[in-house]
Amino acid sequence: MPNASSWSASSPLLLLWEDSSGTRIFLSLLYAVLAISGTLSNVMVIYLVFSFKKLQTTSNAFIVNGCAADLSVCALWMPQEAVLGLLPPNSSSLRSAEYRLLRGGLLGLGLTVSLASHLLVAFNRYVLITKLPSVYQALYQRRHTGCMIGLSWALALLLVPLLPGLWTPGSAQQPPPRQTDGSSRYTALLLALAVLGQTALLLHCYLGIVRRVRGSAKRVSVLNFHLLHQLPFPAAPPPPRRAQRRLSSVSVLLLCCVFLLGTQPLVWVSLLGFFLRPPPPALQAASWLLLCSLSALNPLLYTWRSEEFRRAARSVLPRGEGAAAAPRPAAAADPAAA
Repeated sequence: MPNASSWSASSPLLLLWEDSSGTRIFLSLLYAVLAISGTLSNVMVIYLVFSFKKLQTTSNAFIVNGCAADLSVCALWMPQEAVLGLLPPNSSSLRSAEYRLLRGGLLGLGLTVSLASHLLVAFNRYVLITKLPSVYQALYQRRHTGCMIGLSWALALLLVPLLPGLWTPGSAQQPPPRQTDGSSRYTALLLALAVLGQTALLLHCYLGIVRRVRGSAKRVSVLNFHLLHQLPFPAAPPPPRRAQRRLSSVSVLLLCCVFLLGTQPLVWVSLLGFFLRPPPPALQAASWLLLCSLSALNPLLYTWRSEEFRRAARSVLPRGEGAAAAPRPAAAADPAAA
């Protein structure tokens, strides 16, 4: 019977081999739902940004980069976990070390680039809101933006092979040797510290934005355009400044809360397992599931308050009688006309 030390993040469905069939089937369905919804939402955001000129901003370039990374998790890794959860525990597919390495590489690559993209978006918005326009234009030239995106993938490709203790553990039926188990613990510690540092930088950027918005009403219109992409129709009167500041602050704080909910459980579970004792496997599995589910929520997290994204989506996926009656070319030209 496997013990807690033989559990790891790259086990099928992030569970012990001995888990009941009902639990494995439930999580297989959960992974299937996350895979389908996450793939559709990430593909939709990428398509809208590439199809509509108004959405092709520097901030959206980093969002698209994160969506591409999230597709590695939602479209490639999650479907495999959903299928493997329905297989018997003694299946040859589950024992293959090469296959576990491939699945772990997809997961590690996608999560690393996705977390880096979160930080790139936050820093981009922080510079835009808190620094002079000349500083922003000098820093975010097209060449520099491309280098930042390329570095996020290069960093992920460099780190994934260096984390064998996390992605390729021993079989649950055959506990890993003491050296491999120690490597896994130190790798989990490094992962937790890296995510914790990234979270601290992200919170610094967004809380700095909130302080600047509250202290300067002159910056509110800039925040609505670049940070939240809320572009009202020209004929619509702007909301009161106090309402704008409150809406902007609530949106930023909500984004931070969702990000913390998805990342921090894994951080503290990993720290607990390193400094005290290994937490229950179910708690470890839940923390990893929250982090992976963030890949399906990221597109909505960055576009749900965007009127421009909603208008672009309505032109691509018409709804209602008015949208159905309108000719397709007119619907496609609607954002430009507005």
